[in-house]
Amino acid sequence: MNKKQQPRFINRELSWLDFNARVLQEAAHHSVPLLDRLRFIGIFSNNLDEFFQVRYATVQRIAQSEKTGKKVFGGESATELLKIITQKVIEQQKESAQILSSIEKELEKEQIYFVNEKQVLEEHKAFLKEYFIQKVSPALMTIMISEDQIQDFSANQAFLAVKLFVESKESSTNQYALIEIPKELDRFIVLPQLGDKQYVMFLDDLIRYHFHLIFNFYEFTTITSHMIKVTRDAELDMEGDVSKSYINKIVESVRERILAEPVRLVYDKDISEDALNVFKHILGMDSTDSLIPGGRYHHRRDYMNFPQLKNTNLQYEKVDPVTIPGLSFEKSIIKVIDKKDFLLYTPYHSFSYLIKFLREAALDPEVTTIKITIYRLSKLSNVASALINAAKNGKKVLVQIELQARFDETNNITYAEQMQAAGVQLIFGIPGLKVHSKIGVIEKNVKGNKKKRYGFISTGNFNEDTAKIYTDYTLLTSNQKILKEVNKVFNFLQVHYKLKKYKHLIVSPHYTHNAVVRMINQEIENHKAGLPSGIRLKLNAITNFKMIEKLYEASNHGVSIQMIVRGICCLIPGIKGMSENIEVISIVDKYLEHPRVYVFENAGDPKVYLSSADFMTRNIENRVEVAVPIYDKNLQNEILDVFEIAWNDNVKARKINGSQQNTFVENNGIDLRSQWKIHDYYKGKSLE
Repeated sequence: MNKKQQPRFINRELSWLDFNARVLQEAAHHSVPLLDRLRFIGIFSNNLDEFFQVRYATVQRIAQSEKTGKKVFGGESATELLKIITQKVIEQQKESAQILSSIEKELEKEQIYFVNEKQVLEEHKAFLKEYFIQKVSPALMTIMISEDQIQDFSANQAFLAVKLFVESKESSTNQYALIEIPKELDRFIVLPQLGDKQYVMFLDDLIRYHFHLIFNFYEFTTITSHMIKVTRDAELDMEGDVSKSYINKIVESVRERILAEPVRLVYDKDISEDALNVFKHILGMDSTDSLIPGGRYHHRRDYMNFPQLKNTNLQYEKVDPVTIPGLSFEKSIIKVIDKKDFLLYTPYHSFSYLIKFLREAALDPEVTTIKITIYRLSKLSNVASALINAAKNGKKVLVQIELQARFDETNNITYAEQMQAAGVQLIFGIPGLKVHSKIGVIEKNVKGNKKKRYGFISTGNFNEDTAKIYTDYTLLTSNQKILKEVNKVFNFLQVHYKLKKYKHLIVSPHYTHNAVVRMINQEIENHKAGLPSGIRLKLNAITNFKMIEKLYEASNHGVSIQMIVRGICCLIPGIKGMSENIEVISIVDKYLEHPRVYVFENAGDPKVYLSSADFMTRNIENRVEVAVPIYDKNLQNEILDVFEIAWNDNVKARKINGSQQNTFVENNGIDLRSQWKIHDYYKGKSLE
């Protein structure tokens, strides 16, 4: 009998579910404070929503096409993969419910209690009635439905599916209703404290408690309600009328997403079969849609915004950012960058350094031009404010804003309109080629009527909200050779995507693959020649098969490869004859590990790059991405030190392999929790 052939790749969708399982591990881990464990439940749920909107929806479209029977997903057909995903998600949902139940029991030991509509205390009745009448009732959307009526559910919105049994002398009937849980209201209501006891109630239970006020015109005998949630395909439709502007197409596509094809129905498993069938019918769910039975409460993403309460010991201690030696909020940042490069690593350092840089550029009379790429902005963006300020001060401000940044389209359109009104020149890009690079450059008149450039290249978005919880590098530099090429990227975006040549930057979609392959080949040659060789990579994801095969080739030639991959990893490490010299770990902790770092040993003179690009096909072939070399040896050493700390994590690091995913790295000595250690590392540098 032939041995089963060793697979060369892990399925992308299943690897992503393994990543989300690591998030769930954090919700279960007793080293994580209780309220932060609740928030990890929220992150797990939010991730799952987006997975179904994007990845599951993509596989479903393939399953519904002519390719249904073709083995296109690592030996599985699309239809088979949908079934595997659904089963795996059902198991994870069960696990998350068990974890949530254990967290609630531990919260009770801390005098924090969840109460439902049947557990309301006399002391809280007046408060709840007033809260319902003043805040909730005016915001309720209640729709009475019939079995033959099709209803439009908003995507990823929670509903109470209500069944009323109405009985009269003449007949008895079931009446159905949908109550949308108002998303503009807090999902968790903190009730008045009684002694040392704190009480929290779900908004849905508050609504249930007041059914007698909502349905008082029905003489119902019994009333039952169960929560359901619908997830829809989030793909934007950019085809159609060529006369419409790009921005109008985005606006229309975002509106249409609200009523796109459903891909998942999550429902309370205790709902009656007849009621479930009614709601499946009005939704138009079919056999390829994922039906996920669950508990009483859905839309657990709301746990991400669970109230602080008064128990500060139940959440991570707030840690202030460390100062960067040489940079000051009280002095010119541009003047300091003129002398040397600096490295900002959020959230260990404050994102405010970058805001200060932009604010200074907006006011400096010698600054003539500011150019920046924007992918995601915070809801209240100081970055956008600084750019508008600069335009009002007569600077030429050019902004490439990515209107197709998934789920941030509306926010980006709003800021695009504000900036345009202030005189900012906008570039929107073209469909099919997202601009994901994180770059900025300013031009300043200096002595002798010459121009000098100052700029920044980052691994993360220019978003002050995510900068508090995402680890990301930003290089602040006045290196004219690098900034000349950054300016070339903007020219490429402005002038009909005319190709440019680069000596320093690695730019997608035209150069990343070949540049990285060339450096991998050099490591192979160095190893053959007995010279120092090795590759170290820090990525969010690796899915590109060509890149994986190239890393396998390097491994087979004896090149040692260390990889820290937070999310999807289709590469299978540690397989003799295929990848035995590759090791992969993943770190999930308080902060989201987000930077992309490429390190090539280069015969003892390491090449170190910071990049916006993961090793995914979309980043390499379908996006504008920028990787920047770090030439300053001190900054190189800093990046290598941080990588080494992360590589030696034995508290939050998990092993990634093909057989047994997500086992924690063995801890045979002193605890090394990398995010804590990195903070100490930068604290030490600030005191040097």
